[in-house]
Amino acid sequence: METVNCEILGNKVDPIEKCYNKNEIHPSVIDRYYTKRYVLDNGHKHGDYCILFHSNRICVITLAPSHPIRRYGKTVENLDFQISTSVDRLDNRVSGKSKRGAQKLDVNSALCFAKCSDGEVYKICAGVPGKLVEINENLLENPNLLVEHPETRGFVAIVLPSIPTSERFKDELMNYEQYVEAVRKREGAEK
Repeated sequence: METVNCEILGNKVDPIEKCYNKNEIHPSVIDRYYTKRYVLDNGHKHGDYCILFHSNRICVITLAPSHPIRRYGKTVENLDFQISTSVDRLDNRVSGKSKRGAQKLDVNSALCFAKCSDGEVYKICAGVPGKLVEINENLLENPNLLVEHPETRGFVAIVLPSIPTSERFKDELMNYEQYVEAVRKREGAEK
């Protein structure tokens, strides 16, 4: 990697475009600040998730590339956050540092149901236990963000696990290499 040095001559400074290497590839914000871990659902619908762990233990829940919605580039018609007659994820109200009032989730807690144009409905789960901090309300207007921008504007939810739970899950869940190998094996077994 080539480095570029700026020259300061008296009070003159080279223009900024001469002070950096334009060809250098910088990691994305996701790659820099989050640790990606993967959850595979070995059921028939393969509800696979990518969980982005931040150093402050916040977890951003997204769909993994192998989730059928992303894998097949499905069109998502709508997302239903009404989980039961008494639980609507959009009614989650959180306050304070300890996230009082947050809905409690376990690994298999439904965050929403995604209805696709082919008639399939997918239950999207939390993947980690913790407190529901936020549901991505941008998905209400444009549910296809799940496919178009899954790790940024198309995330599903933000969950705050306890400190021990966060560390344990980060260690136990699959990293990218393990995930790729597990998906390859699963696809081989399906043939």
